[in-house]
Amino acid sequence: MLRLQRPLPESYVTATSEDLARLIAAAKDTLGSRLMILGHHYQRDEVMRWADARGDSFGLSRIAAAAHAEYVVFCGVHFMAESADVLTSADQQVILPDLNAGCSMADMADLESVEEAWNEIAEVTDIDAVVPITYMNSSAALKAFVGRHGGAVCTSSNARAVLTWALGRGGPGGTAGAGSAADIKVLFFPDQHLGRNTAFQLGYGSTDMAVWDPRRDTGGLEDRTVKEVRFLLWKGHCSVHQRFRPDHVAAFRKEHPGGRVIVHPECSHEVVEVADEVGSTDYIIAAVERAPDGSVLGIGTEIHLVQRLAAEHPALTVISLDPLICPCSTMFRIDAPHLCWVLKELVAGRVVNRITVDDEVATDARVALQRMLDIT
Repeated sequence: MLRLQRPLPESYVTATSEDLARLIAAAKDTLGSRLMILGHHYQRDEVMRWADARGDSFGLSRIAAAAHAEYVVFCGVHFMAESADVLTSADQQVILPDLNAGCSMADMADLESVEEAWNEIAEVTDIDAVVPITYMNSSAALKAFVGRHGGAVCTSSNARAVLTWALGRGGPGGTAGAGSAADIKVLFFPDQHLGRNTAFQLGYGSTDMAVWDPRRDTGGLEDRTVKEVRFLLWKGHCSVHQRFRPDHVAAFRKEHPGGRVIVHPECSHEVVEVADEVGSTDYIIAAVERAPDGSVLGIGTEIHLVQRLAAEHPALTVISLDPLICPCSTMFRIDAPHLCWVLKELVAGRVVNRITVDDEVATDARVALQRMLDIT
């Protein structure tokens, strides 16, 4: 998705970290309760220090909606700011410090491609028996698509519950048109790995799943496969979590025989199979917090969070499984200069980089989000 961020004024680019900190603190003081800064767990420390709340994308959006701050500065990526705009009230304004802070995974599934896939699936099998599920890491347009077609949003924390709900929607008690729950299948996007790992958790096997490649006719699948599988998994991934490999786990275990490996479910199934624990960002944080002093933990998730956990828990040894330490490059676009710029503009009475979602899209997206909340 193309987004255009205008270059910052030179004064912000050349300012020292101390000058930026002074300006940000002054702007926060001036704006007071009218402002809320949200910091995603993957954000760099120079930004996270100013966050009024930290968390995952959905949790932060709900915090913003409950707080009723006039200005919500979301230090995350584009789809997160969209979700915040969907959930907050009309008199709240959501701001993204850098418009180029997108999400490569979210961009792997756009509305046009998903609608095309939906139509192709409808030519092969009963589309009323297909439940679309989109990961939170997706555009508001895709959340709205899911809302219109009887599906739901999921997070990495509740994917199992949402997929269980989706697969049980057939028959008189369900809302799908199929005769029984056994006829239901799921179109899961945009992250194939979360879908696959969750399906395995539910007891399904590899023959129950197929990867839908949006760049190929009928997803690159034979008609028979589309009809028979229970899970059509979009060919998308997280550029950070896909980096982790089983040999990273093996190397960690060799160096730290008593250590434990904790990974995010966006990692490949091969990595998940050899990990000791698998869970969402919040799960990983909780797992570190409950670890006994002296524990050695190998973590498979974004490096800024791993480093923050290591700093906050000096009695533990917290190590990234990836020796090359790859950050989320799009999240990394949010920095102190951009944060300072948007705050100074607010002080001057100018709202820049506001993220807005069309009312009709927002309405349908809220339907899909509410279904998730009702399920979980």
